[in-house]
Amino acid sequence: MRIVLGVGGGIAAYKAALLLRLFTEAGHSVQVVPTEASTRFVGIATWEALSGHPVSTTVFDAVDTVNHVRLGHEADLIVVAPATADLLARAAAGLASDLLTNTLLMARGPVFFAPAMHTEMWNHAATQANVATLRSRGAVVMDPASGRLTGKDSGPGRLPEPEDIFAAALAAAGQAPAGSAPAAGLLAGRRVTVTAGGTREPLDPVRFLGNRSSGKQGAAIAAAALAEGAQVRFIAAHLEVPPPQGVDLVQVETALELRDAVHEAAKSTDVLVMSAAVADFRPGENADTKIKKRDDGADPVITLVRNPDILAETVQNRSAFGSGPSLIVGFAAETGDDSGSVLEYGRRKLERKGCDLLVLNQVGRALVFGQDSTEVRILSPKDDPAAEPPALTGSKAEIARHLVQRIAAELAGSPALHATS
Repeated sequence: MRIVLGVGGGIAAYKAALLLRLFTEAGHSVQVVPTEASTRFVGIATWEALSGHPVSTTVFDAVDTVNHVRLGHEADLIVVAPATADLLARAAAGLASDLLTNTLLMARGPVFFAPAMHTEMWNHAATQANVATLRSRGAVVMDPASGRLTGKDSGPGRLPEPEDIFAAALAAAGQAPAGSAPAAGLLAGRRVTVTAGGTREPLDPVRFLGNRSSGKQGAAIAAAALAEGAQVRFIAAHLEVPPPQGVDLVQVETALELRDAVHEAAKSTDVLVMSAAVADFRPGENADTKIKKRDDGADPVITLVRNPDILAETVQNRSAFGSGPSLIVGFAAETGDDSGSVLEYGRRKLERKGCDLLVLNQVGRALVFGQDSTEVRILSPKDDPAAEPPALTGSKAEIARHLVQRIAAELAGSPALHATS
């Protein structure tokens, strides 16, 4: 495989030399493209000696080969390690200020970033927005490791170990490291899509209608599916937890954006798990400017309109997505009242939605949302209506493992419609 290894200007640049060695010893041809700033940490002579190729930082070398176009076009994989905050920002903005950013703009194959920076820089809203932008365009951005940084401080921002970057980057290109075992697990060879988090419906530039969902359960399900060998697409609305490493991340904000992402994913997935908390309603109008308090004291009137029922739509139109998902799992967050119990409402919802499984839990201010533990019942249309499904109680990770095992049992004997390569 032809790999471009971009090197950003951070102290962790020395680790990229070890990563380069891993790629070359695995038989890949590697062209190193450092930034000018990175050569203050590791010089060009080192990269040329280790890669066996001439190295440049500028578009004005090898002009006769149109180098700034050729490298991106020919690369089967581009890996940037370390990816500094500045480099992520330039890549997200589409700048072409040196050979590396030109190469990123010309990329035809997978692009993989391994960030490294101080914790405050990684957590800064600007960096997180740049990461979200890159991921939304299809790039894989690995989460940094936590640990000792340049000075005495510690925290997230440390460059992952070269061996971890090596394996994750090859996985992003659809390859496994030489000598690695084939994928194993209950969901090996399956494609699983998980939605998670709460949608936000804008009212004006600063306000939105939302809910209390943290996304913890959806993230746990995605992690459990990964652990069982699945290839996981993770469609994330607002989360209070980081997405699991190794997922194909798709970020959305509103119910309508989630609907589009789910319909697209349904074309190429075996299992669809709809654990996102989708707003039932959205403001009828999204004001272009902040709605202000009126001097006359009158209260604003906000008209709500119904959002589409994404789960029911997807079930009803399953055949429209080609072979369609083999299994669609819905979630129901319910509260009981004088008209029915939580279980009764769950069974009605299962019948109304038509999904294959429904994960039912009781919600409230101190229940489920944002908590680390939960209690659920998994309902199926095949259940005996006279029997009460058992309650599953435990951490959200434990519940996720139970659900993944149930999904695998439901799929047993069913061929992988969208088998991973």
